[in-house]
Parts: sequence; C-alpha cells; structure tokens
Amino acid sequence: MEDIYNYVSYCLSTHEVTTVGSVFKLILSMLLGAVVGFERKRKGQTAGVRTFSLIAMGATLAMLLSIYIPQEYMGLKNGDPGRIAAQVISGVGFLGAGAIIQMKGSVRGLTTAAGIWMMATIGMAVGCGMYVVSVLATALIMFILVQLEHFEHRLSIGNESRIIRLRVNAIVDDISPYEEVLGNFKIRLKNYYIDYDYKADETKLNLVVLMGENIDYISLFGKLSKVHPTESVTLANQLGF
Repeated sequence: MEDIYNYVSYCLSTHEVTTVGSVFKLILSMLLGAVVGFERKRKGQTAGVRTFSLIAMGATLAMLLSIYIPQEYMGLKNGDPGRIAAQVISGVGFLGAGAIIQMKGSVRGLTTAAGIWMMATIGMAVGCGMYVVSVLATALIMFILVQLEHFEHRLSIGNESRIIRLRVNAIVDDISPYEEVLGNFKIRLKNYYIDYDYKADETKLNLVVLMGENIDYISLFGKLSKVHPTESVTLANQLGF
C-alpha cells in the first residue's frame, strides 16, 4: 500500500509525463472547467459546463504533449515545452470570438470570452503540475464572476446606455417633464434626439439614458406615456426614427 502511495505521489509531483499523472491532470482540469462553466450557464450563456470543461482539458492535453514530445522522441529533459502550448493561447481566441455576440450596438459575451481564455491558461497550468495555482485561479474567477457582480449591482456600477424611443402625438417643445420622470427612477438622461412632423402633429423622441439593470420598465413606460399623448414606447440599443 505504501509503495502504491509513493508511486502515485511521484507521478503527481514529477515533471515527467506519466499515465497516472496525466489522467489526474485531465480530471482536475475537467472539474475546474466545469465549475466556471456552470456559473456561465446559470447566467444564460451558450458556453457552459461542457464547453469550459473541454477547453480546460484540451489546454491541459496540449501542455502534456509539449512536455512529452521533447522527452520521449527527442531525448531532451529540457526541451521546448511551450511550442505546442503557445498555440493554445492564439487558437482559443477563435472560441472567444464565437462567444461574443454583437446585437445592434450592444456587445454581449465579453466576460464569457475572457473566461474561456483564462480557463485555457488554467488548463495549461494544470498540465505543468501547478495544482495549487490552478485551483486558486479558478477560485478567483468564481469570486470575480459571482461576488464582484453583486458588488457592482450594490454600487450601481453596472449601468448601461440605452435608448428609449417615444412616438408622441404632439409637438414636444420641453424635454424637462421626461427628464423629471427619468430622475424619479434614478435614470440619467445623457442626450436626446428629436424628429418633428408638424403636418401630422407628431414627435419622435430618442432619449439616450444611463440606467441600471433593476428597472421597473412597466412603471417607467407608464409614467413616460402620461407626459404627452403617446402612441408607442420602445427600449432599444440604437437610435431610430
């Protein structure tokens, strides 16, 4: 029993690539990737548990190959272990780009793309045998994704720029009533654009605002529609007339 323990300890601590050590590293990277992937999936992102696990395992395997090939095929103990692994950093960029979705001026998926890149780096760290660093890095990622998000919401750091479009059945010559309604909802008016149609006695308003995520849109739109006779109210990411 002691011999088995010593052998396993040697496989996990040695810089040489062994079967036992490689299996352990792949399983560890899979678990670390699954932890981060679960959090991303919980937020509704396409890249989830399977994606992050595969990325971490792939990076680990690339790192193992980088170490194994110089040792076994070239007889070098101090070969170039970064040659194959270096391609992971550039190659994973394609996965990150696929996670970023551009939706009419609003970009989503940047955090997931950064997580993919970080998870690939952690996978390579596992492949090098940096177990403590890999686990710590994963814990820090979870802290950033979970705890710092709550901190942002608490301090209203997560405000986003949006466009509130109003189609008003009147000629609007004073914007202050709308600004007052927005202020009651703690929404800041950054700019506004107006399109008058005097023949139809109609005004199209584009209010560029800075708002948080926890806004009661039903109450907000109801208040805005009562300022003047309003035909429609729309929340958008880009200007429109």
